[in-house]
Amino acid sequence: MEENTLSKLFGLNELPVAEAHCDGPCGVYDPASARIAAEAVRSMTKKILDLTPPEPGDTQAVASYLNTVGRYVAIKEEQAELAKHELLVLWTDYFKPVHLEAYPDLHEVFWNAAKACSETKQHVSVEAADELMAACEKIHNMFWESKSREVTYYEAS
Repeated sequence: MEENTLSKLFGLNELPVAEAHCDGPCGVYDPASARIAAEAVRSMTKKILDLTPPEPGDTQAVASYLNTVGRYVAIKEEQAELAKHELLVLWTDYFKPVHLEAYPDLHEVFWNAAKACSETKQHVSVEAADELMAACEKIHNMFWESKSREVTYYEAS
């Protein structure tokens, strides 16, 4: 019933689907979501590197190992993509041209952070994951400073 009313009101045959965070704009931003995803990337990277491959002849152990590696990699990939999304939302929706005065390297910081997300997807590298975490910390500090708030950066793990 509502769809029919809205369709008539706006003269649409079909209502468009809207997805957001957040082109509203809602005004709710926090770099913590990117940090949490980045921490998961680092955690999964370490877990992958800590795995010991089984002897090739042990079919059950090989299957279990491959299952575990596959799960860890899937989580790492998903969280790296989520971190990139969260960072891009901050970059494109929260930060405005006026922030460039205070942070002339803003675009480079975000560009490198997004590249770090891709690097963690392409490789199993603690160094790349640490670079992503460092980028998240820098963005955290820029973000909260831009809001004139002092929010301590911390890691959950």
